[in-house]
Formats: sequence, structure tokens, C-alpha cells
Amino acid sequence: MTRSFLTGTRGELLGVGVLALLVLLVLPLSLDVFRLNLVGKYLTYAFVAVGLVLCWGSAGILSLGQGIFFGLGGYCMAMFLKLEASNPEATKIQSTPGIPDFMDWNQLTSLPWFWEPFHSLTFSLAAVVLVPSALAFVIGVAMFKRRVGGVYFAIITQAIAAILTILIVGQQGYTGGINGITDLRTLKGWDIRTDEAKLVLYFVNAALLLGCILLCLAVRRSKLGRILVALRDKEDRVRFSGYDVANFKTFVFCLAAALAGVGGAMFTLQVGFMSPSFVGIVPSIELVIYCAVGGRLSLLGAVYGTLLVNWAKTSFSESFPELWLFAMGALFIGVVMAFPNGLAGLFQTHVVPRLDRLRGRGLPPVPGPTRMAAE
Repeated sequence: MTRSFLTGTRGELLGVGVLALLVLLVLPLSLDVFRLNLVGKYLTYAFVAVGLVLCWGSAGILSLGQGIFFGLGGYCMAMFLKLEASNPEATKIQSTPGIPDFMDWNQLTSLPWFWEPFHSLTFSLAAVVLVPSALAFVIGVAMFKRRVGGVYFAIITQAIAAILTILIVGQQGYTGGINGITDLRTLKGWDIRTDEAKLVLYFVNAALLLGCILLCLAVRRSKLGRILVALRDKEDRVRFSGYDVANFKTFVFCLAAALAGVGGAMFTLQVGFMSPSFVGIVPSIELVIYCAVGGRLSLLGAVYGTLLVNWAKTSFSESFPELWLFAMGALFIGVVMAFPNGLAGLFQTHVVPRLDRLRGRGLPPVPGPTRMAAE
């Protein structure tokens, strides 16, 4: 059968190339530093959305707690940056110089033991990936080995997000509490608050996101990717074929957590703080909405969905800030009811057949879900 020019590896790489052109060339040339930094912040959320495409779209594991891993990655980076900003010279007016200011305010007299390794940038970068992955591994083994899935797994991850938020807020002396970790200034002596630094961090962030997309494409095109789809559609059949379903689910859940951790670290670098407001239930649900709007079956669609929803959020909340949460809820309901495969599904249903006919392929229009499943 003749295949669409957008189907297969070549089409996916073409899509990645178009996205790269947009984020690395078009946007930097058309936006000022402030707006570009906003786009960079949106792209950090796209790491989570891309991970959700693998976790939810490919494997059928809906997690409503991805903010946990985004926040953990952000906190790991924030701890390193805060320690660098809390050298004895900069904190000499404190009662205890050499520790973060919020610890001094809470009458701590020494740095907690679990903060000590974050003096090392190498350890901090490793922790950005390993800490979220380790927590995801514990959750995955505890849940998937007992065959907990579906709505029950979603509720449990939501509960864990609420618990972690309460823990971070309650341990103010160790985590900064409700204010989070703020006043982050330098990375190895490099001032991350300048316009030049924000521009560099934007390009680093965009490059890392493109690399993560390529990694996820490789996973989806591999035998592992095919097994994940089989798990989503016929889990019992995969289990009866001799595969350890729990191990595959745990792996993809850990991979999604690692991607979220990288996004959280880049958020901290670009925005300059990290707080528990990015860990809880509401941000986790928002991250799922980004993925749903873009298309939970499309890696590129998740990125575009993230950019679109956040642009709408910024524009709408500037005029009607108190109504945004209602608009977000309505958007999610509308996506589920009107176009369940998101923007990518609309593209596959209405745009791709026309492009095929323009190229003389003569393919008839194919419903979005059918074509997405075939791909």
C-alpha cells in the first residue's frame, strides 16, 4: 500500500526538523528576550508532555502526578544554585554564614546532611535525572507488580503529588517552604540573570528537548515501543506471551519521570526559582492537558500543544486572571469530547490527506485515530 509522505521515520524526522527550525531560528529572530524566555519556560513543560506521550499515549499509563518529577528535578538544580549563592562572603550578615537564608531564618545552625552532596555540579546534574527516576521506580514497582492500573493508578499518583507538596511546605527549614528556593544567581560563577545568559539557556533548553524527542522516537520505533502499544491495547495477551508487564510499565514510567526531571532543572535555570506550586495536583493536571491538547499519540503534537495552551494562558490570564482555571477545565472537556487525539489527530484527519493528494498520492482521507494507530 502506498504510504503517506508524513508516515514513518522520514516523516517524523521531517517534523522534528520543522520544530527545530521554529524554536532555534524563527522564534529567536522574532521575539525579544523577555518573550523568548517565556517560550523557554513553556518548552520546559514540553519535556513532561513528551514523557506523557510515551507513558500515557503508548503504554496507556495515565499519571496525574508528573509535577512530582518536574519539581524534584527543579529542586535538585535549585539546591546546587542556592548553595553557590550562599557562600560565607555573601551570607556574612546571617547568624550562621554559609547556609541558605531560609535555613538561617528557621534557626538551623548547620547545613543538613542531604544538602551536602549538592555542592557538586556533577552530582546535582546526575540527581536531576536519578532522583525522579528512583521515586518513579519505587512507585512503579509498588503499583505495577500488584497490577494496579487505570483510574486507580491515576488517583494514587495524584495523592502522592498532594503528599509531597504538603511535605515540602511543612519542612520549611529544609526546603524553603511555601516560598520555595529563590534568589538563584550564578552557575559556576556565570550570572544566569542576564539577558545573554537567558538567551544561551533558551538554546540549551531547546536542544535538550529536541534530543529527548529523538530519544523517544527511537524508543517508539524499537521492539520496546511495539510492546508498549501492545500493553496498552491487550495487556493480558502480552502477559500470557511470557513478557513481564510490570517491568515494561516501570521502565516507561521511569523514563517519563527522568524527562520531567530534566524539564524541571531547565525551568529552575531559566526562571530562577523553584517552589512547591509546581509539584502539586493542579500543575500535574495542567501538564496532562498540554499533552491531551497536542495529542497523546504524537510527540511533536505534545510540544505544540504545550506552546499553544501556555500562550493562551498568558494571553487570557492577562485580561481575565480569575477565569483561567475555568477556561482550562473547559478546554480539557472540549478536547476529550470534540477531538480526543488533539491537534495531531486533526492534522492527520484533515491536513495529511490533502497534502497526499497534492503530491499525487491519491490516498483517501483516513480517520485520525486509525492512521495514528497504524503509524
